[in-house]
Amino acid sequence: MAQWRFAPTPPLAGWSPDLTPDTARRAAALILLYPGIDGPSLALTVRRADLPHHPGQVSLPGGALDPGESPLAAALRETEEEIGVDPASLRVIGPLSSLWVIVSNFLLQPYIATTDVRPDFRPAPHEVAEMLEVPISHLIDAGRVSWSRRTIRDREIQYPQFLLAGHAVWGATAMVLGEFACLFDPDFTPPTRPDDGS
Repeated sequence: MAQWRFAPTPPLAGWSPDLTPDTARRAAALILLYPGIDGPSLALTVRRADLPHHPGQVSLPGGALDPGESPLAAALRETEEEIGVDPASLRVIGPLSSLWVIVSNFLLQPYIATTDVRPDFRPAPHEVAEMLEVPISHLIDAGRVSWSRRTIRDREIQYPQFLLAGHAVWGATAMVLGEFACLFDPDFTPPTRPDDGS
């Protein structure tokens, strides 16, 4: 239900975040928690504009599974490759709900991990345009959640977005972060949509 709250609307026909199509490619991502300058924080990246999937968007460290690789192993490997964090320094807390990202046909499995010290981040220049460090207090601040709209594939959609570190975070990343925020407050939700009379 938390993922639905942060999903674009209207949804594409036949889509639900909890579907697990056999044809979907498997992917994994990591919510990395660490002590930041402004309190407990998590790491996000801005994807390079020339990447084939979700170019220029804010995302969690993550990517597709290699053959024979488990989702957790992929999440840890991608975190090391994208932002230079050694998996041996992390404690895995566990998974969140999987999410079918229909626009790229990835079945995404997010995990949460933590470390006791702020990592020495080393973003991969061929993948990461910018590194974002977001205090959890900002993520769970309802005042930083709003609605926006855009046209995708000739369809106008509205979507909830987090305003974090000067960037709008929406789509699959917002859905994963929305579920994570609900761990702190089960009732955490975007404001009423503008076209609903608010």
